[in-house]
Amino acid sequence: MATRPKTHKALAKRYRVTPTGKVLRMKGGRSHLRRKKAKRTKRLFHQPQPVAPGMARRIRKALPHA
Repeated sequence: MATRPKTHKALAKRYRVTPTGKVLRMKGGRSHLRRKKAKRTKRLFHQPQPVAPGMARRIRKALPHA
């Protein structure tokens, strides 16, 4: 019986693959030292960011069941 490719669990927690195949990530630096950040900057932390195409290819390979 052939083995199935395993999901890289650390990447599964950090990235999300949309139904269209785009890979999204959340920005870093959003959890502490927020007092000095502008309100707009803090608001933009809520929006997922797309990943660069080359990196997205590698992430999709590591997340075969996403």
